[in-house]
Amino acid sequence: MDKDYSDIIDMPHHVSDKHLPMPIIERAGQFLSFAALRGHKEMLEETGRIVSEEKDN
Repeated sequence: MDKDYSDIIDMPHHVSDKHLPMPIIERAGQFLSFAALRGHKEMLEETGRIVSEEKDN
């Protein structure tokens, strides 16, 4: 079931009257935990390369 979001795509962006916008540096900090995965893809590729070499030998 595909949704095209046509019912909400043109709605105005909400801006709070009570809270100041979060500074960009703090907003970026919310995603810092994902940095733990940095290098994960490269590690998997290297493992795959090693396994392929072992199969070839």
